[in-house]
Amino acid sequence: MLKNPIHTDIAVPVDDDVRKRFHFLVDGGIPDDMAGVRYIVFGWGGRAFYLETPTWSELKAVPVMKALTLDASVMHIDVAANIVEPHPDVAGFDISEERFSALLDFITASFQQGPNGPIPVENAAYSRFDRFYEANGHFNALVGCNTWTAAALRIAGLRTGWWNPLPASLDLSMRIYN
Repeated sequence: MLKNPIHTDIAVPVDDDVRKRFHFLVDGGIPDDMAGVRYIVFGWGGRAFYLETPTWSELKAVPVMKALTLDASVMHIDVAANIVEPHPDVAGFDISEERFSALLDFITASFQQGPNGPIPVENAAYSRFDRFYEANGHFNALVGCNTWTAAALRIAGLRTGWWNPLPASLDLSMRIYN
């Protein structure tokens, strides 16, 4: 799990099985097969906030209001090289192959599916190596990115608190229960 002050992501180590499962990412421009890529980073979040707020300096009222009330959701996919541990913004964990497969199933089920697989959001990225895809579910102040991450971690066999709206509460519950 990767965190910043308002958001959490799941970083999945890349191997041939992961590349095969998420093969559509390469077609979408995410170089999970590029030398140096060790992780695919998955995040679920509010469409307006994610797409219209790439940096804090670009914060606007409408995406914030949608995030607090009701918004469509998107998956944000990025890649990473080595992730250094220990680090205060990284919570690493070991899980069984069965739980890892269940985690990948959960992530896969988060993508909206079209006739050709996951649906990319056209012309939406922060850099050359990330992309957005339409996601299942709706985002709001009660069901946000951190509750998605907590649900993913529970599927992976880890315990979290009942409700984790903030990265700090999710991080604390991970440390208390695991």
